[in-house]
Amino acid sequence: MLRVRCVRGGSRGAEAVHYIGSMLSRGFTGWVQRTFQSTHAAAGSHNPCAADAKVTDPVPEDSPVCSYNEWDPLEEVIVGRAENAHVPPFSVEVKATSNEKNWQFFQKHGGQSFPREHVKKAISEIEEMCQILKMEGVTVRRPEVIDWAVQYKTPDFESSGLYAAMSRDILLVVGNEIIEAPMAWRARFFEYRAYRPLIKEYFRRGAKWTTAPKPTMADELYDQDYPIRSVEDRKKLAAQGKFVTTEFEPCFDAADFMRAGRDIFAQRSQVTNYQGIEWMRRHLAPEYRVHIISFNDPSPMHIDATFNIIGPGLVISNPDRPCHQIDLFKKAGWTIVTPPTPLMPDGHPLWLASKWLSMNVLMLDEKRVMVDANEHSIHQMFEKLGISTIKVNIRHANSLGGGFHCWTCDIRRRGTLESYFN
Repeated sequence: MLRVRCVRGGSRGAEAVHYIGSMLSRGFTGWVQRTFQSTHAAAGSHNPCAADAKVTDPVPEDSPVCSYNEWDPLEEVIVGRAENAHVPPFSVEVKATSNEKNWQFFQKHGGQSFPREHVKKAISEIEEMCQILKMEGVTVRRPEVIDWAVQYKTPDFESSGLYAAMSRDILLVVGNEIIEAPMAWRARFFEYRAYRPLIKEYFRRGAKWTTAPKPTMADELYDQDYPIRSVEDRKKLAAQGKFVTTEFEPCFDAADFMRAGRDIFAQRSQVTNYQGIEWMRRHLAPEYRVHIISFNDPSPMHIDATFNIIGPGLVISNPDRPCHQIDLFKKAGWTIVTPPTPLMPDGHPLWLASKWLSMNVLMLDEKRVMVDANEHSIHQMFEKLGISTIKVNIRHANSLGGGFHCWTCDIRRRGTLESYFN
């Protein structure tokens, strides 16, 4: 370490040698001076050291990561894992984003495994989904299996983990860049560890890799007195622009962003604050434009079961959560499609999601969509739009908090960067 600092320090390197010499014995001083002189001479030669050669290796021209929107032909995707899924501790941010009918479940089982038989069925469903994607010509990658029961503690909080199921929540691909999101749930603080081996591989092969500023998740990030007793309370608070997350530091879930070429749409939600959106806006400018849109949603958390862009000029908009800025799309000539009421039975457990996962679909290209096998009415909607449906049953996987879009992060789509708005 001393040698590197001296070589790269110029005259400051000599000053370092002089200072060290004054502090140590004369014999050691002589060794340091000789070392400095030899390494200084080597630095002036035409042969770079091995470390420099590594640094200057050319970046591969073809990045393995490239995706600009939600509908170009899908070539490679990360699909999450339900293995070892654990119920998050019942903290204030979990309470603010879950239905009150499930609060007792979280209070009783927080930090424990989700019902094991249910998780086993979810794992089987996702494996089947992966096989179908492969049959459709898509390369499927998976995160690592991790023990989410492990308790951890930082200077600001302690918790146990959740899962690595919803790849869409933690990773956002914009062009050839993978962005790791600074998610807001304490139970998800270390979720990135399951994806790091994949991301490092993509980076070595030429992808850009950015980790947004990691939040401390200190108490100040949350309104500890967020006054919710019911969904109706949340609806009133959300209408007033009040959320459980504060503006203490940037935070966002990647699933609160929807891509349409040069235009990216984001919502302020219980897990994404304005500072997080502003970080994304500055980070992606000027090549991309980040717009804030909002909805009449009592518990906004992730945009893709509320407003799902499925093609150039084509968006599915949840009728129960109308978009306040819908005229922006209408004026641009976009077609707004209203999905049918979900068919999911009332008795099916949905601990971390709503029935509107029926519209949480994955586009394989403009004419193919992966959709819930049980949602017959939405099959008909897509067929009327000229889009063929690839039907897969993931009802048990839905219970853990996501549909097809949530469970996946599209790593590579075959397409180019376009602008779909003036």
